[in-house]
Amino acid sequence: MIIRQGFKFRLDASDAQSARLRVLCGHARFVWNQALAKCNKAADTEGEYVPRYETMAKWVTAWKQEPETEWLKEAYTDNLQQKLKDLDTAWQRYFKKVDGSQRPRFKKKGKSRDSIRFVNFQKYCRIDNRRVKLPAGLGWARFRKSREIVGTTKNCTVGFEGGRWFISFQAEREVPEPVHASTSMIGVDMGVARFLTLSDGTFIEPVSAFKANQEKLARAQRALARKVKFSANWHKQKAKVNRLHTRIASLRRDTLHKASTQVSNNHAMIVIEDLKVGNMSRSARGDAENPGVNVKAKSGLNRSILDQGWHEFRRQLEYKQAFRGGEVLAVPAHYTSQTCPLCQHVSPDNRTSQARFQCVECGFRENADLVGAINIKARGHRVLACRETGLPDSVRQEPVRNREEVAPSAAPAASGIPHRR
Repeated sequence: MIIRQGFKFRLDASDAQSARLRVLCGHARFVWNQALAKCNKAADTEGEYVPRYETMAKWVTAWKQEPETEWLKEAYTDNLQQKLKDLDTAWQRYFKKVDGSQRPRFKKKGKSRDSIRFVNFQKYCRIDNRRVKLPAGLGWARFRKSREIVGTTKNCTVGFEGGRWFISFQAEREVPEPVHASTSMIGVDMGVARFLTLSDGTFIEPVSAFKANQEKLARAQRALARKVKFSANWHKQKAKVNRLHTRIASLRRDTLHKASTQVSNNHAMIVIEDLKVGNMSRSARGDAENPGVNVKAKSGLNRSILDQGWHEFRRQLEYKQAFRGGEVLAVPAHYTSQTCPLCQHVSPDNRTSQARFQCVECGFRENADLVGAINIKARGHRVLACRETGLPDSVRQEPVRNREEVAPSAAPAASGIPHRR
């Protein structure tokens, strides 16, 4: 099995290297925006069609010959080509609706993540302990090597985030087909009050990185609004705001990695809910003709859902399980918090509050999140054993009231990141 893995480190670029990297990122951003403008025009006139990479690459050659853009001759060609390949991939994902991919957008200086990629690593680059040699006039640069890079390095990406440069190496290695060390199966319920609740009764508390820093971020943004735009003090305050956003993202990412690693290490089969996070966190504001209700409460719930990073947690679980030889099974989430795991009675009245579950039929009591995790695991067993295929239309339209109306679950979602030969 071929495994492709990224290793990300802080890059300690000198002032000269930082200036050169900004220029290279500017070249790549310009080419992305110019190509995207032409692709948008084609898509608006011809529907689901845009020029592919082979056509876009010829545009760069033409732009280098034009007087207005001949400064692109100073760019590193590989960076521009890779940026156009990224644009081509973004369009194809959008047309195929992969994971709800959105239409590619323009990159604005200072507001979008600047990055460039160096390919043919073995030919043009070199790693010497804690230093890396990069082309395009950058030379040797130190990076904070916090762990060993396993495998053969194929390419590297340099990006600017939160006022710092980072470098990510993509390495490739071939390993035997992995076999998970565990043989257990677990159901996982994701929530707001509890980030994760497992069917064995254990749970993980949420960190809520945004909520913990929300007031501090609001004060920093109000201070930014009072500055004269583009003044020296405005730039300093903007850097503070960016650092806060970076801290929030880092806290969330750290929590998700620790939680996903813990669950993945201990269980070979992980059953989760197939949640549509985009739909769940959609605004309830409505419009002038049909205004929404409970907009403020729904807005707070949306922030809490997005603060937990449910989709990212699932993504991490899938690739970590694939690396270890385990599996992630996604089952429909309908009625998992309303079904009694003891007598299978289904009713909205079973869940008396956010955290309390009490069956109106048999009187069974338990934490509502734990009940959800137990039902998710049971549904996973049924999917694996019987390949249940989903709810009938009549049950989708009306609330389930008794155990005879409980319908089959959907087939498992595909998972796995490694590439097999």
